[in-house]
Amino acid sequence: MRKNSIKNTRINGEVQKELSTIIRNEIKDPRIHPMTSVMAVEVAPDLKTCRAYISVLGEKEAKEATIKGLNSAEGYIRRQLARNLNLRNTPEIRFILDESIEYGVNMSKLIDDVTKKDSNSHRQDEEQDEN
Repeated sequence: MRKNSIKNTRINGEVQKELSTIIRNEIKDPRIHPMTSVMAVEVAPDLKTCRAYISVLGEKEAKEATIKGLNSAEGYIRRQLARNLNLRNTPEIRFILDESIEYGVNMSKLIDDVTKKDSNSHRQDEEQDEN
């Protein structure tokens, strides 16, 4: 199976959906932040390994604690995946912190700030021209 085949893409989507459900509804670890999302999943073509990109809304400590909590619950999550998905092999899961949403929000805020400053300086220039 090739990495970007239709079958692999479908497996990635199913694993992502199932991981989201397991993390949201079944794990009771207090370290795992309630605002945790599974952003993407990459299952290897041989179904042996899986990288799950996790986004956590909160402070740095909450993000680190969530990743630690998920890593400690990896065995349970893997068992639940095996129970819910009919795959030949249940992949070993590596949880990776994904900060792309936070980065995008920060960039958007910076762009808005620059745009606001630019429009304010443009207004001041127009007012000086009128006087």
